[in-house]
Amino acid sequence: MRLNPDDYDFISNFSTVGAIVLGSLLATLGGLAATQLEWRFERQRRERQAALFFGEVLSTLLVILQIAKQTKGRGDPYGPITLRMLRQALHEIGMYDRNRETLYNLRNAELRTRIHTRVLRISSPLNGIFDTTEEIRAGQTQLRSPGLAAQEREEIEARIKRLSEMREAGFEFMEEAAQDIEVVIKDVEPVAAHSFADIAAAAQP
Repeated sequence: MRLNPDDYDFISNFSTVGAIVLGSLLATLGGLAATQLEWRFERQRRERQAALFFGEVLSTLLVILQIAKQTKGRGDPYGPITLRMLRQALHEIGMYDRNRETLYNLRNAELRTRIHTRVLRISSPLNGIFDTTEEIRAGQTQLRSPGLAAQEREEIEARIKRLSEMREAGFEFMEEAAQDIEVVIKDVEPVAAHSFADIAAAAQP
């Protein structure tokens, strides 16, 4: 079959169009691959930053609670120094609360749950310690009131005793929760690609 000169032009144009289509397809596929790769790196970066943040918060919280335990064993168990350390622990928990949405950058759902529940197990008794301390102080102020009836005095003293027992139980529960935090920190370290041992060592006497 003999081809006309116009047929050669058509074949040449077809080859040019095919090259353009193929180039466009390869460019599109390359762009998609680059986007997916960039998204993957960004996700890993966010996950590592989240792990670093929560690892540092939990490690610092653990250090503060360990120092509070040490100060509690000296002099007044719930004196100004101990309460100051416990307030600092609340400050760390506040930092966690303000950045809690970044917890979802951690892909491990079980790890996210463990971090959150451990913080709750610390914050709940910690707030209870401050509440009972205020009530105990209020009761002690009442005991100093002149002309207080004997029966009323006994009731106030009994209430202060119950509150003191509740406060001590809350502190013990908080200590148990702090031990669980150590395990969580170890599990966060591989994600953060960082060891938090230096922070934990700061609490050692």
